[in-house]
Amino acid sequence: MSTVPLAMDSITVHVDHTPAINKESAMFGEAPSREPEVRTQTAVVYCEKNFGAPDGKTANGLVRHSEKYEIVAVIDSAKAGLDSGVVLDGIPNAIPICQNLADTFTQAGCTPDYFIIGMAPLSGMLTSHERGVVLEAMGYGMNIVNGLHEFLNDDTEFAAAARANCVQILDVRRPRDKKELRMFCGRIAEVTCPRIAVLGTDGAIGKRTTATILTRALNDRGVKAVMVGTGQTGLIQGARYGIALDAIPSQFCSGEMEATVVEAFEGESPDVIIIEGQGALSHPAYLTSTFILRGARPDGVILQHAPGRINLGDFDQTAMPTPASEINLIQTFADTKVIGLTINHERMTEAEVSTSIKKYEADLGIPATDALTRSPEHLVEMVISAFPKLREKLIARIQ
Repeated sequence: MSTVPLAMDSITVHVDHTPAINKESAMFGEAPSREPEVRTQTAVVYCEKNFGAPDGKTANGLVRHSEKYEIVAVIDSAKAGLDSGVVLDGIPNAIPICQNLADTFTQAGCTPDYFIIGMAPLSGMLTSHERGVVLEAMGYGMNIVNGLHEFLNDDTEFAAAARANCVQILDVRRPRDKKELRMFCGRIAEVTCPRIAVLGTDGAIGKRTTATILTRALNDRGVKAVMVGTGQTGLIQGARYGIALDAIPSQFCSGEMEATVVEAFEGESPDVIIIEGQGALSHPAYLTSTFILRGARPDGVILQHAPGRINLGDFDQTAMPTPASEINLIQTFADTKVIGLTINHERMTEAEVSTSIKKYEADLGIPATDALTRSPEHLVEMVISAFPKLREKLIARIQ
């Protein structure tokens, strides 16, 4: 039985080695020919015994798409010697999976600038062994990128190691000071373009992947789209607009979500804004979807579902919700409409994917597709059909 290559919460794209330009770091006023060349920062991603699995979603995403770092290797002793692209979806990408740091230096031919913690475990904390590996990396002069809930700059041992080795620790999930956090104020009404949230029926199910593919496909088609990230992986990848929503005190989540969407609208003047989802509205532990629905006030929702999952990823005693039940919950909770379904094809054959698409379209009365194994044009049509004014803009631009 042939199965569709596994691709968890990530996207296969050519890695752009051009340094990312964002609103904080853009350079202005000097002719391009006179600007100094900036070397892309290299990075190794640590994902011990989790690469290609749900808890390795940060590593999976970075290997396939990174605007900020050039990923030169992945560390996972269980898959050492393999090509990371082949492991994820059967396509070589020349990024090796290594046994340890020493193996990384040999295969990469250099000491990478950054050591990225590429795992997203339920606890959000480092084990004692992982602490040792991070300290070892700092000893080699590598800066640390940390997307966990545990802030390493607050740990006396890590702070001392950073000073001793003259390296930086980037705690990606750390929010601003509470006095700088924003409350919901209603400015979301000023955003006049359609807002589409990509939500799901579980965590680590591919929401960011679908959002990234959809954003790229819309722009390729001529619809100006901007994506708002809501998790640590998107921020590490180099998202221009985003927040680590699950690290913000709940009182400010809706406001920070609203403010970030407004910033994207004002900064880019897009035709449409795509918002990455987190967790699931029905999920007993991951509740950030509530703030996305309340703060961003999406006009439409695309729902990501994994038909091959029987139970929730981190809670094997809890059954997966059906798409129909999740759609009903979303549309009851918020003034929005689910405009389409996208499938995570893990543990499914090609034939099973095709059958599921047809079944869900018939049962739910909305378009369905698989963002990774079907043409992205299906996603584009899903959006344009739901928002006809976008099609009118395209026609006007062609004329």
